[in-house]
Amino acid sequence: MVAASSAVCSCIMAACMSVASENDSSVSMISTAPHSRLSRWASRKRKMVLAKCAPQFYGIREVMAVAMQPANEVVPNKKPSTKHRRVVVTGLGLETPLGNDPDVFYNNLLEGVSGVSEIEAFDCSQFPTKIAGEIKDFSTDGWVAPKLSKRMDKFMLYMLTAGKKALADGGITEDVMDEINKARCGVLIGSAMGGMKVFNDAIEALRISYRKMNPFCVPFATTNMGSAMLAMDLGWMGPNYSISTACATSNFCILNAANHIIRGEADMMLCGGSDAAIIPIGLGGFVACRALSQRNTDPSKASRPWDSNRDGFVMGEGAGVLLLEELEHAKKRGATIYAEFLGGSFTCDAYHMTEPHPEGTGVILCIEKALAQSGIPREDVNYINAHATSTPAGDLKEYQALIHCFGHNPELRVNSTKSMVGHLLGAAGAVEAIATVKAIRTGWVHPNINLENPDDGVDTNVLVGPTKEKLDIKVALSNSFGFGGQNSSILFSPYK
Repeated sequence: MVAASSAVCSCIMAACMSVASENDSSVSMISTAPHSRLSRWASRKRKMVLAKCAPQFYGIREVMAVAMQPANEVVPNKKPSTKHRRVVVTGLGLETPLGNDPDVFYNNLLEGVSGVSEIEAFDCSQFPTKIAGEIKDFSTDGWVAPKLSKRMDKFMLYMLTAGKKALADGGITEDVMDEINKARCGVLIGSAMGGMKVFNDAIEALRISYRKMNPFCVPFATTNMGSAMLAMDLGWMGPNYSISTACATSNFCILNAANHIIRGEADMMLCGGSDAAIIPIGLGGFVACRALSQRNTDPSKASRPWDSNRDGFVMGEGAGVLLLEELEHAKKRGATIYAEFLGGSFTCDAYHMTEPHPEGTGVILCIEKALAQSGIPREDVNYINAHATSTPAGDLKEYQALIHCFGHNPELRVNSTKSMVGHLLGAAGAVEAIATVKAIRTGWVHPNINLENPDDGVDTNVLVGPTKEKLDIKVALSNSFGFGGQNSSILFSPYK
């Protein structure tokens, strides 16, 4: 048997070498005379070996050919035409400091309620910042199995619950799930920070012994595992991965998810972002960056985009997930269509790790590319949900870029959801996209709270005031930017 196996291996190697030699024209072209003689000798040797074991070789080749044929051959469907594949929003799900239901969340925004408060999850008395946009009443009951709830990092739990809520909101019942083609449904939900708590706990356990470490510490810390676990739960076999571009993560995920639908690679995509970094190492890291507000005695006043009295941004946590769907697919199943996704773009400042480009060139380029990609005239954009984190450089550079692109539009209204929920890091863009869709649906845009002393050069006629405002939105733009100079802009409009 050993001899037979050896002969088989020799035959296969000889055949492969023969094919490689015949196909590699570059080798024969550069061969010198001595090398040519060597090649002729090798060729004769291969023929001798093949002649000796031809029956075995060809028999095995037939067996291999049969073995490589699938038992039930899957005939792929013809790729749908991408010419008229429009993308719509049919489901919304979230976990935020202002509620875990889209209607409750948006009503709180319209009323100017702040979700920023003192941190309760751990003792932060030794930190200069003691406030955050912390979720106080999170529950996985009915959404995630208890065993997983005990083991998973919160960023994954936020993601799973928000994702399933988006499906429920989109009318994806068990009956509908049985009917849809799961091979054409995907999940693309990212995270800026990943499983920080799981990873930090593993380090603490390692101080005692590796035997004390959670066996799930590696998979549950990686940023893609939330999307993967959600897909496993749903049986969705389409595009599945995550993107991590700091605080621009959600917008990158949303735009790429939409592109999978436009290109005909999927009919439905769950997309967005999730982060849960309000833990000692997360708070300490941003404190070390000197980026956080220290307005501990008045938390609700701490997040102050475009206000000259701000002293930094406020950390937040949560998740936002949108169900995007191809228009005809949505209409066929009778889905409620909340808004249409028009397109977007992303760029890189290529300037600094944490600071925006002083001329705002990356942001301007991103917005202009988003308009060009979607074919939308700039005068049609009359509402912008800004990134506006409550930092001097970031707020002003974005504002200047917006005025550069849309300053001639007298209807333009700009606000910042972060004034009420803080900065949800990788989840920010998706939660703000949901706020944008709700603004389109309700006809109301939420206020900018804490805007008491606007920065010099900021036109308050452009910014939404301290109370909600009625607005007939034609096209809405939502911006998200992140460390590393990541810029992203996405566009929505009413479905018509």
